[in-house]
Parts: sequence; structure tokens; C-alpha cells
Amino acid sequence: MSAPILSLSGVEAYYGRIQALRGLSLDVGEGEIVALIGANGAGKTTTLRTISGLLAPARGSINLFGESIVGMRADQIVRKGIVQSPEGRRIFPRLTVLENLRLGAYARTDRAIAGDFDRVLSLFPRLGERLKQKGGTLSGGEQQMLAIGRALMAGPKVLLLDEPSLGLSPILVDTIFNVIADVNRSGVPILLIEQNARKALQVAARGYVLETGTIVKSGPAATLLADDDVRKAYLGED
Repeated sequence: MSAPILSLSGVEAYYGRIQALRGLSLDVGEGEIVALIGANGAGKTTTLRTISGLLAPARGSINLFGESIVGMRADQIVRKGIVQSPEGRRIFPRLTVLENLRLGAYARTDRAIAGDFDRVLSLFPRLGERLKQKGGTLSGGEQQMLAIGRALMAGPKVLLLDEPSLGLSPILVDTIFNVIADVNRSGVPILLIEQNARKALQVAARGYVLETGTIVKSGPAATLLADDDVRKAYLGED
């Protein structure tokens, strides 16, 4: 792997006196999908919150293109190019699809916004059919497409996806993972948190396994898929 775009080294984070991340280190390289899997409460969302500047690390480094982003405000980190599509979608239900997408580009002043808008609609044709429809009236799958599309409108250099398939039917899960692969093929590196570990590792190049705030395994996704401990703990196999 070439020099990582996003790199965490020895990151420790706390909620009050409770330690949530313990010496966490991971990298996301150019063009990669990297999966972060683990049980509920393992620290996956905390990892994304810490990268995004919503939770300050107590120790460790977080670098984007070799530059430290520790101590930056969340909005500054978005402007640097780290953009998160959060768990639960968090769209604006009373705003239209078009308004939600435009809000994704609120921090941008460059001339590529129109091109990115066209790109989002090419990735999500269904959104193009519903631009005047309020976000809250969309189906669960359409809301997830809108959440990812809104994140793409911010022009991410690294996209953080938190549980994109949560609460979706099996057919829509397949659709969302196809879209994730399409987004990645368009050149966006992705750090993917996903309860559906099998799907995450099938689409990813590499993966990390997180337990109680500590990385316990890492490697090529295919290797993790074949690992007996991972299969028993996260893939539902005996």
C-alpha cells in the first residue's frame, strides 16, 4: 500500500472516565475500502466520532495526507476532506431531497459542485426522480441513498460510512453495497463500519476487527473472511 491518506496511530479516547479506544491504529489508503467490524459497543462509532472531531482523542495521532487534524473543529475537518455519513442517516426530514443535497455542499465554494451533483444523481437515479419530495417521506433505502449522496456533495477525500445497511431489507442491503462499490470505483476511499461483517469484508480490500476499543486482528479482507475466529464471532458460523 502507498502512503495512507488517513492514518490513526495509538489513539485513545474516553467518555468521562470510561476508556472507549485503546491505542487504536489503522490506515486507509488511496482507492481503498477498509472495513472496521466488531460487536455493538466495541468502539466503532467512537472511532468515527474521533476522526471527525466530535470527540477529542486523549492520546495518539490522526493524520490526513500526513497532516495532523487533532484539535481541529468538526467543520474544519469536513473542509479538509473527511466526511461522514452517520448511523441512522440523519437526513433533514422536512427538507426536500434537493435541499438535503445542497446542504451537503454548504462548506464548498469551488466550481465542481454542479458536476458532483450530476454524479450523485447518476449514482442514485431514484433521488433524481424525487428531488422535490421531502426527505422524511422517502423509504429507508432511499433515505440511506440520500445520506450518502449528501456526504458526497461535500467532496470527500475520505468517506466515513457508519452502518449504511442498518434496518434495510436484504434486497436493499445488496443495492446499498453495490452503490458503495460504485462510489469507491469513482475514486473515493472509504472507511466502512458495518454490523453485517460478511458484506463489509466482501466489498472491502482490507479490514480491522475491533474488540472493546482495541484492534485484535487486521489484514486483507479475504483473509479475515477465512479466519476461524472471525467466522465464529462475526459471520455466524460454527
